[in-house]
This record gives sequence, C-alpha cells and structure tokens, in this order.
Amino acid sequence: MPRYRRFKTGAYIKLFSVCCLLLMFSCKAKKQLVVKKAVAIDTVAKTVSIKTLKLNAIKASQTTFNTFSGKARAKLNINGDSNDVTLNIRIKSDQKIWISITAIAGIEVARALITPDSILLINRLQNVYVKKPFSYINKFAGSQATYKTLESLIIGNAIPELVSENSDVREENGGTVLSGNFSDFVFKVIFGPDLRPNQTNLSNQGAGQTLQVANSAFIQAGNKVIPSEIDLSSMVKDKKYWLICITLKMTLISRLIFRSAFRRGTGLQSKLTEMYIIQQAI
Repeated sequence: MPRYRRFKTGAYIKLFSVCCLLLMFSCKAKKQLVVKKAVAIDTVAKTVSIKTLKLNAIKASQTTFNTFSGKARAKLNINGDSNDVTLNIRIKSDQKIWISITAIAGIEVARALITPDSILLINRLQNVYVKKPFSYINKFAGSQATYKTLESLIIGNAIPELVSENSDVREENGGTVLSGNFSDFVFKVIFGPDLRPNQTNLSNQGAGQTLQVANSAFIQAGNKVIPSEIDLSSMVKDKKYWLICITLKMTLISRLIFRSAFRRGTGLQSKLTEMYIIQQAI
C-alpha cells in the first residue's frame, strides 16, 4: 500500500489538466493596366481557394462520433516520479469525459469526470473529493483551452481552433503543416497524407508553457481512424518547472458509435452504428 501513496491529488489534477491538456486552437496604357490587375486578382483568388480547400479537407478527415470508450496503458512521469497506470476512458461527444485510473492489481486509485464547465476528481486512496471549474485547466494549458481541445487530443483530432483561415498552410515531406499564432501561443501541427495530426506543438514563451502531442500509431475502425498510441509532453513554469510526460497505449477494446443518416419512408432519420476495435496487448 505505501506504493500507492505516491499518487497525490495534485498530480492527478495536473494529469487531467495536461491531458488536457491540457490543453490549442495580398504607368502604362489603360488596357495594359486592366489586364495586369485582372491577373493579380485571379492569382490571389486561386491561392485563397487552394488554402480553403485544404482546410476543409482537414476538417472532413477528423473523426466524428457520439460516444467513445477505450482502455489505455499510461506511463505518467512528473519531474522524474514515474508511475504505470491503466486508464479506462469514456467520452460522450461535446458533453463529458469519464476517466478511471487503476494501478497495480487493478485497484482503482482515482476517478475523474470532466464536462465543458467543471472538473470532478475523486482520490480513492486519500478519500479526497475535488471539484474545480473547467477554467482551472487554463493554469496549465493557457487561457484559450476548451473542453473541445481536450476531447480532440484524446480522440486524435486536430484542435478545431487551429484549423482556420488565419493559419499558414504549406506542403512538406508529403504531408501538410499548419502554423501560426493562436491567443498567446505559437503553434505548429503536422498532418500525415491522410490529413490526421501526427504532431501538435504549442508554445507560450511568456508564460513558460509548452505542449507537444505525438500520435505515433493509428488503428482503423471501419472508415474511421483513431490513434492507438499518444505521447504527450508538457512543461509548465509555475514558481518551479513541472515536466510531465504521458504515454497512452490503447490496448484492449475501444468502441466508437457513429451516427449516420438514412431514409425510411419520407422522413430522414438517424441510425447508430457500433464499431469495435480489438488490438493485441502491447
């Protein structure tokens, strides 16, 4: 039992905050003059059109779902204090994230419920109950972190606020790179050929905050793709440096429930489709 006492309530809050985390988001003759102006307008229009098409393609490639459930092995390292835990994760899209943390011998040591406006944490070893507003995450993830940001990172989607017309878009090494500034952060997102984010980097030098998320492996669920391995590293300067590294490996059964439309008679209705993903243990 002394081994379990290493799990402190503050560490769990930081885990959920960082998982979150956070955790985000152009003088000659009149005839010649007219011709040159038209060419310039066409060139700008073409450039804008290509950028918009790419952004729309990225948005369309992200995973949409109603509910998600998965089990992951996680290695949590906070300033050199390392713990191996298992996470049972359930998500109801845009509404809540439920996480149960178990340690050795399958003993549940903590449980969390995250909603768009609050964070509820129960430390079962110390019998501590903590409830914070969702804005508490901003202490670790920056002032613009939202519930959607956290949900996107867990499911392996791009942070929605970063996929915008304000971002710079370029092709690089067979993939696509989005970069720019969002709120107080400088960001860079690297997408693979399938337009799923392979790496997300956010940095706020003024606040001493950095976040790096790498989706190093993916699994197929029908026509949907989700990450099976997520590496997350965050450094937060808050009187002292916190270096938090988390590796999530989805191992057992993950379930995605998608909502698709179908026609019955004259009315357009919805249909739920369940897809199960079974992987060998790592």
